[in-house]
Amino acid sequence: MTETLLFLHSLAAQTLLVYAVALALWGTYRYFRNRELSGGYRSGFLIMAGLTALQGLIGLSAIALGGRPRVLHIVYGVFAVVFLPGAYAYAQQGSRRRETLILAGAAWIVSIAYLRGMATGGPS
Repeated sequence: MTETLLFLHSLAAQTLLVYAVALALWGTYRYFRNRELSGGYRSGFLIMAGLTALQGLIGLSAIALGGRPRVLHIVYGVFAVVFLPGAYAYAQQGSRRRETLILAGAAWIVSIAYLRGMATGGPS
């Protein structure tokens, strides 16, 4: 059971990294073209936040069943789960251009957090 959870956790991490980079590129493109974000982008960002929380629950389940990741791995996960909804809420204040910059920047930042989480994911 633990091996299955670890496999799902690893697969979800890789998928989320690709997804976050795609959103970051899309948002950056829109920012430099002076375009507002579409509803599809906002929805995609919220989906990423939800999948990140699900990823965290899979990781917590693996820990509950005996997995022992490095503490830093957990810190990166908690950061991502808290950061994404916070960035989304913060971006809703102000102009649409500001929203584009914040959400694109948040996607880049969380991409780094995902990558660092993957790098620190081995057992302690």
